[in-house]
Formats: sequence, structure tokens, C-alpha cells
Amino acid sequence: MIGMKRKFPNLFSPLKVGNVTLRNRIISAPMTYPMLTADGCLTPEAIAFYEMRAKGGAAVVTVSEVIVHTATGKGYSVQVLLDAPNAKDSLAAAARAVKRHGSIASIELSHGGKYAATDKTDKLRPAVTYGPSDEFVNGVQTVRAMSKELIQEIIESYGRAAAICKAAGFEMMLIHAGHGWLLQQFLSPSSNKRTDEYGGSLENRARLTLEVLDKIRSVVGPGFPLELRISAEEYIEGGYSFQDVIEYAKLVESKIDLLQVSTGSHEGSFDKTHPSMFMERGVNVHYATEIKKHIKIPVSTIGALNEPGMMEEIIASGQADAVVMGRALLADPFLPRKAMRGDDDEIVRCCRCFTCMAERMTTGLRICALNPIIGREYESNFTPAPTKPKKVLVAGGGPGGMEAALSAAERGHEVILCEKSNELGGALKAERGIPFKKDLYGFIATKSLLLQKAGVEVRLNTEVTPEYCEIIKPDVLIIAVGAEPIIPPLPGIEGSNVIVANYVYENRDKIGSKVVVLGGGQVGCETALHLAQEGKDVTVVEMLPEVCLDANARQRPLLLAQLDKFVSCRTNLRGVRVTETGLLCMAQDGKEVLLEADTVICAVGQRSRREVVEKLSNCAPEVMEVGDCVQPARVTEAVFRGYHAGLDV
Repeated sequence: MIGMKRKFPNLFSPLKVGNVTLRNRIISAPMTYPMLTADGCLTPEAIAFYEMRAKGGAAVVTVSEVIVHTATGKGYSVQVLLDAPNAKDSLAAAARAVKRHGSIASIELSHGGKYAATDKTDKLRPAVTYGPSDEFVNGVQTVRAMSKELIQEIIESYGRAAAICKAAGFEMMLIHAGHGWLLQQFLSPSSNKRTDEYGGSLENRARLTLEVLDKIRSVVGPGFPLELRISAEEYIEGGYSFQDVIEYAKLVESKIDLLQVSTGSHEGSFDKTHPSMFMERGVNVHYATEIKKHIKIPVSTIGALNEPGMMEEIIASGQADAVVMGRALLADPFLPRKAMRGDDDEIVRCCRCFTCMAERMTTGLRICALNPIIGREYESNFTPAPTKPKKVLVAGGGPGGMEAALSAAERGHEVILCEKSNELGGALKAERGIPFKKDLYGFIATKSLLLQKAGVEVRLNTEVTPEYCEIIKPDVLIIAVGAEPIIPPLPGIEGSNVIVANYVYENRDKIGSKVVVLGGGQVGCETALHLAQEGKDVTVVEMLPEVCLDANARQRPLLLAQLDKFVSCRTNLRGVRVTETGLLCMAQDGKEVLLEADTVICAVGQRSRREVVEKLSNCAPEVMEVGDCVQPARVTEAVFRGYHAGLDV
């Protein structure tokens, strides 16, 4: 056979699903884009968000999340609804945007059930939600059992939604029956206490799903690809068993064309549905593998899949027929195209920091820590190339400096990146050797390669000074010189038994078996966790009442859970002196406490290198500042500002 040999041939083999053929085995999971119209229509920004995954090469791009019954089903305050006069128009625009790049346009149909958002001022949605059964909290009813009339109304609404979506041009549909939403609520004996034909036996608890699927099939016709998403485990006391799920899969098999096997429910299993950096990649694959033994239709798997090599093995070995990715395609929407070319070393790997989800809880936006395009996909289409290329000098090779150099070079500027040390990475170099941060550390190598391919001239062991700028004579100077560790003025802090957190890897052989970490921020806590997982006895000292207060709202609970397993955290303690035997602290009541340690790790924070910035502030016609040299922050801010600094040239 004539043709090139693919590095991942099975991953890029076609798959027949219903009456369509997927060009590869990669499916873009439904991810909500929050910037919608007030009446629940997709905006141009939302459409561009989904279109980028089609540009990136995914075989299927799933638009999220159509609520089929507005009055009872909204899971969040802003979701895609079908009641607006131009609802179909915006959906049609999204379907066309996906299809014009060769991807299958799919759309997710869902209902929040008892977890529907409530607003007493909103007459469309009752303060009491509707679910399988009545529920009370402290004697107050919070969930009202759906009547059979309401059940039938909701089943009809699934059919209406399917008709609209098919008419809008979608070629596939995903019916959500997992993650704790309505269909799973009916399936679960923990929430379904009904005694009619919708409760009791597994067949009865599955009845709503089956009737919904029948209604949708009657609307879309035979052959139209229907995908069902289920949760293999609930992680709820009194929930269904995995054997129940296998039987459930057998019941739905004849009514669908693809079964997507996820895991988790709405409450208490966030890190199972979205596996954290503390879990192995592919941790949920075994569920799909087992279910696949019992049914004949294709089965897909989801959950922290990121590596083309692993996904190739999943397909090649028959563990699953397709792989579904969410966060991985935020970090790099072009992962499929890069893997198809064999350029998987160019893929920006998701580091599972949960910035994408935590940001939804704060600003409401959809962003990514490592990909500044996310959230501005629409406007990125209009970034003009420079009419006059400039000479750009970037001072500092951390994440902000690398991103600035890359975005400037990709627009056609001549870019020189100077790094004072002998390697790129800046603050990210401190992540070296930490297993659960390996993807974030890998960001350095990926960006280094991309800099090389973009034509950036990288000069290591080169400090940018005013004199150096006189020699280079840049049109634009981007200052990204970072921050330096704060060393508190404690007696003994300069001792040989003290190591600054930034340099733990270089000094790992000097770290004793008993360790005290001074500073309970995220850096100190992650360092402590890493050392504890290596078998050391580790204590974190924090002067505030709580630790990890600078971690994001999604990551912090998971990090705290890991600390509870491995690390002793001592709060309301202030370090006052490092001794040969450990760290002397003072409690709030004035009493001294000696924490014995072979090694003290200093992790009290970072200070911007403002003196360097000030020396360089007048060394080019245009000067910009990015990253920690402006203010110590997360990699998110450094990458975001660096990227836009390059665009601003």
C-alpha cells in the first residue's frame, strides 16, 4: 500500500457511527462556553470556541449544553435554550462552523433534574426543583417528585430539541445520562424512590432513558448517530453498582450508536469526573473496557486523556473505540492535527490545574492557564500581521517571556530572547521532578521547541542590561525578568540546613528525612506534598489560620485532601529562628514551639525584580513588562500577558 506511515495509525483510523464516518477516533467533549445571549443563544464568541476544535482536527465536536425543558431543567444560570426566536439560527451557525473544517457537528441534550438552578425571582423556574422523588432538608422540601404528566412533557421536550438541532444541521447528538443529571437521577436508587413504573427495578429506573431515546429516534430517524453519556460509578452511598451499569448498557444498546463511559455524579466526585493531577491519566479507561465486553456498539472513554501514545494503545488494544477529551483540547485544540502529523512533541499538555473550571466560579469566563487563545477565539481571527516587522528583544525566558517571544515571532517580527541562566523556564523550573506537576514542567520543553520552529533566536547565559540594549538596538523591549524568592530575616536562615523552595530539585540529595516547610501557600504545600510522597516526614508551618489560600477554588480542596493524607500542617505559627535541630516558631499565645527537622524549606513567597525593570525601562523606543516582574502571580497571568504583549508589537 502506497502512503505515509502514521505514528498513531489506530488513533487516526476511521470509525463508523450510525450513518456517519468519523475521520479519526478523537471526540471533543461538550464544554460549556458561558458567553451566551440573555435568552440562551450561542454568540459568535461561543461559536468560535467550538469551531477551533474542528480546526484542530477532532473528528467530532460536541456543542454544550442544550437544556431541553427550560422551566425545570436549567443546571446553570446561563445555558443554551431553545425558547428564543432565533435559537435555531445560532445553532445552525455553530453546526456550519464545525462542519466546514471536516468535523462531525454534535450537540448535547440535557436536563438538570433536581440540580436545576433555582431563582425565586424567576417565574420560569420554581424555587423547588423537580426530580425522581420528593426530597427534604431539615423538614423543608427541596425536590418535588415529577408527576407522570411532567415526565411525558419532558420526554416530548427531548424530541422537540432533537428536531430543532437536526434541522439546524447537527449530524449527531449526545444525550447526557451521567454526571448526576436527570436521567442518572432516575437510574440511581439513591435518588429514585418511586414505586410506579419509573422506580424500583433496574428496568424501571432505566425507563425514562429508554423512552427519551425512543422519542429522539422517532424524530431523527434510523441511522442518525445517537451517543449516550453514562457514569460507570456514582460514588454515592446507596447508588447503583457497576454491574447495574453493564445491564443498563445492554438495555440501551439497540437504541444508540455510541456509548460514552464517564464516571461520577453531581456531588462529591468532581475529581473522579475530572481526574486531577494527583491521579493517573486514563484512570477511567477500565470501565469502558469492561462494558465493551458486553455490548456490540462502539464505546468511547473519557477522563484526563492527553497523550497520543496512550490513546493509540487504548484503540489498538481494543480497550475502547474512541477517546473523548475536554481539558486537553483547551490546552491545545490542535492536539489531533499535531498527533496526526507525528508532531506530538509540539502539543501543549493540559497540566490539570483546574484554572479553566475555577475561573468559571470567579469571573464567569472560560480560560486556560497555558493557552491564552481560550476565551478570545473569535477576536483571534482578526489579529493582523505587522505591516512593518520590528526587532523585538525579550529579557527573560520564563513562561511570560517565552509566550511573548512566540506570539511576536508568529506575527512576523524578528525576535531575540535572552535568558540570564543556562536554561529556559523561569519559575516553572521549580516543578522539575514533581510527578504531579510533570505536565506543567513539560510546558518548558514544548515552548522551547515552538520557539525554535518560529525562528526565535534564543540566547542563554545572556543578561539583558542597558549596555546590551545599546548593542542590539531593539525597536521593542519586552521585560520578563521574573521574581526572586523572599528570604525572611530570621536568625539561621542562611544555614546549610535551609533550602529555598525554588531550588529543591537541585538540592534534593541534601534534604533529610524530617522536613519543615516554612510557608503554607500553594508552592510550599505542593513542595511538602511531593517530599512527603517520597517518604519524608513533612510539616508545613503557616502563620495564617489556613493553608493553600492562593490555590484556585477547584484545585484547593483536592490539594488539601492530599495534604491530609501525607503532611502535617501547623497553622497560626510564625517562624522566628532556624536552629541546627529545626525551626523555632511562636504561637499566637506567645509560646515558643520547636519543630525538629533535618531540613527547612523556605517558601514564603516571591518578590518582583523591580530594580532590574527600572534599569531597563528606557532602553528601547517601546518597552513592555510581563510576568512576575510586574507582580508575582500564577503562570496563567504570565502566559496571558506575554501572549498579548507579542500581539501588541
